Amino acid sequence: MDQRAELSEFLRSRRARLKPEDVGLPDLGRHRRVPGLRREELAQLAGVSVAYYTRLEQGNAQNVSVEVLDAIGRALRLTDIEHDHLTHLAKGKTKKKRAACRPQHVRPALQQLMDAMDNVPAQLIGRRLDILGWNRMAAALLGDMAQLPPQERNMARHVFLDPAARSLYVDWHGKAVDVVSILRLCAGCYPDDPQLSSLVGELSVKSEEFRTMWAAHTVADKGHGVKRLRHPVVGELTLAYETLTLPEEHDLSLVTFHAEPGSASEESLRLLGSWSADQPVRVA
Repeated sequence: MDQRAELSEFLRSRRARLKPEDVGLPDLGRHRRVPGLRREELAQLAGVSVAYYTRLEQGNAQNVSVEVLDAIGRALRLTDIEHDHLTHLAKGKTKKKRAACRPQHVRPALQQLMDAMDNVPAQLIGRRLDILGWNRMAAALLGDMAQLPPQERNMARHVFLDPAARSLYVDWHGKAVDVVSILRLCAGCYPDDPQLSSLVGELSVKSEEFRTMWAAHTVADKGHGVKRLRHPVVGELTLAYETLTLPEEHDLSLVTFHAEPGSASEESLRLLGSWSADQPVRVA
């Protein structure tokens, strides 16, 4: 991916979402011909010259200081995740290309840990949202990835290209936005990853919704939350999810799902466990 173009588009998209009143500036109404803030207004808020900010927004981040990036981040009202993304794009603080291309593997002990979670659906998610490992409960709840070839075991492909995903996630649009936002974050860290570029290209060709969401340049890292699922066997469930990053393998995360104790979803999850025990689920 072209990191200069990514920087340029990201800054433009963040500037366009701000209104003058959001930052204490007067709204010129019909005289305003561009959405969001003008470059001049943003430069004033950040305390830099218009020419300097213009060069930066054009993708020329040569020798930009951390202090300037901090000032621009504050002016753009960036979140911590967005600020880190801006720094990756501007300062070139990317992972090594060799690391991005190195295959990821699931240690046997991690698979054994997931298998020991009898009533807890669990998945191991790697770079590019690749689904590298899962247990029986995850296969029963979210679909058995073993039925797909390894190169197709990916959360983004599942959400945008698998029709079953639209029925599974009650808020499919919210899930899709989360997936795209995490992929954007990954692209900032690994701009030279050919597999990531290939994945984005494939999804852009096959899904108009993905193209629209990708163009919005949202970035996020969803560590925990609640998902509502509509399962074909046990019906609707409301499950909390937690994302645990492994210290020695920071590009590998363990994602678990659980229901509130005593809830109807807990009972449905228990029924799903009983049902899946009789099914020929294959776990990699």
